[in-house]
Amino acid sequence: MADSVDVVIVGSGAGGAPVAFELARAGARVVVLEKGRALGPEDMVHDEIRECRRNLFVPFVHDEPHTIRVGHERAGERTAEGWTANVVGGATVHYSGYFFRMHPVDMRLRSTLGAIDGAAIADWPISYEDLEPHYARVEREIGISGRARAHPFEEPRSTEYPLPPIAEDPIAAKIDEAAARLGYHTFPTPRAILSQPYGGRPACMYCSLCGSYGCEMAAKSSMAVSLLPAAVATGRCEIRPRSMAVEVSVNPDGRVSGVVYLDASRQRRFIAARCVVLACSALESARLLLMSRSAQFSSGLANNNGLVGKNLVFSGMGRGQALFRRERPARPIERFPFVQRSMQDFYFNAAGVEGARKAGTILFDWAHANPIFTAERVANSNGKLLWGKALKDKLRRDVGGARRLQFETFSEYLPTPGTFMDLDPDVKDHWGLPVARMTEKRHPQDYVASSMLVDRGMALLRELHPDEWSVFDTRGVTRFLQGGTCRFGADPGSSVLDPWCRAHEVPNLYVTDGAFLPSSGGVPITLTILANSFRVASHIAERFQSREL
Repeated sequence: MADSVDVVIVGSGAGGAPVAFELARAGARVVVLEKGRALGPEDMVHDEIRECRRNLFVPFVHDEPHTIRVGHERAGERTAEGWTANVVGGATVHYSGYFFRMHPVDMRLRSTLGAIDGAAIADWPISYEDLEPHYARVEREIGISGRARAHPFEEPRSTEYPLPPIAEDPIAAKIDEAAARLGYHTFPTPRAILSQPYGGRPACMYCSLCGSYGCEMAAKSSMAVSLLPAAVATGRCEIRPRSMAVEVSVNPDGRVSGVVYLDASRQRRFIAARCVVLACSALESARLLLMSRSAQFSSGLANNNGLVGKNLVFSGMGRGQALFRRERPARPIERFPFVQRSMQDFYFNAAGVEGARKAGTILFDWAHANPIFTAERVANSNGKLLWGKALKDKLRRDVGGARRLQFETFSEYLPTPGTFMDLDPDVKDHWGLPVARMTEKRHPQDYVASSMLVDRGMALLRELHPDEWSVFDTRGVTRFLQGGTCRFGADPGSSVLDPWCRAHEVPNLYVTDGAFLPSSGGVPITLTILANSFRVASHIAERFQSREL
């Protein structure tokens, strides 16, 4: 079965939704293929088992695994790592909504740091100034809460945030005071959560279960409640859930002709298009390109230079925590679920701090309120398993009688020749397709930056005089923040995409998820993916309206 439209977009999250929104408004007939299903308000329930431990957002490993290995000598192990989401709206449906911009240094990493032995760093083909108007547009279009010019290390801005910061727990003031004593500069964390009614959606109701959950109030600014409904409202955009793309087809002239996909009944279908946009996630878009082989592209679509899947980056991560014991108050104390404090004092330092010139962001928040996760964490603490009375006593003491303040760091994950993705030669998913295999060999400098940030985060926690404190991790990785597998650049010999995220080798194929990123930055990358997607969408719209597509 076949049909035909102007543009097919594969993926409905941060990379795909802005393109659908912009092109439908420009008059193009658009179809968005989403392998997951569409969720409604009835699906947004505070049920940890249903929302976090089954396959509502991320598929079961036995159905659709990724594989991962450290070093290229061994076979990949099945994992759910690297998945973001399989629902209409993508990971924006269940994200925490930390919406930091990247900094100008992130776009000129090679020029700033110089060559780093063992790292494949490169400058972006665009500047921060090219992206800044699109950052501002994202904040305005979907509704972001924050405070501009709140610290001296902030990136340049042309606009204020459209909404004030969301409400914060009283401990935020104590964090500010402690930071000031140490000479640090904390600021309200910008969030993709509405602090006030905006765009016909209500403000946050401040439940304690936000990250990892959908929002029944539509106060979380996901693509499912913002850009996608607006695109559909034009009458020119159709979203097709449960549509698994398996191949991007190519004409004899080397242009893509459309997408082959499996519908909800696993029937093979083809949709023809003048332009195809991939926005499946950095891993999954590269996987689809590598599966799309033809006479013109025997190693995978747009991969004649062998770079699809290379330069894979994630986000470096470290964590620490502090426990504050409390006595039961005589009357309830007003508390909010969000600490709402971050620091970027060590984002970049020309002279270097403990060997790190480029580090990233430290973000403070309360430990997640998931009850099963909390019980598991307590039961497995201190390197031994607790059960029975010992577990009950520790739960009463460390959960019922205390609050756990923690921080997470986001730091540069340098691209290396040893970190890449390819198709696993042995493992297939329940569709019968080869899965994405991640191979990792991290650069030693990653650990220097992460450790330095953890040291600074722990210094602030100790300044709060907690009852207990500890470091969780200094060498962690956040793999749902992913990029680099289709790096963009001006040189076709060293990049997959041109500066407009169009494939060098295929004139009507674009990739707008995090695959384009030459560097991971020191922040969660969702806002940057959205901003770049708007930038590219405007370019595609111009080409469409001038009949270049």
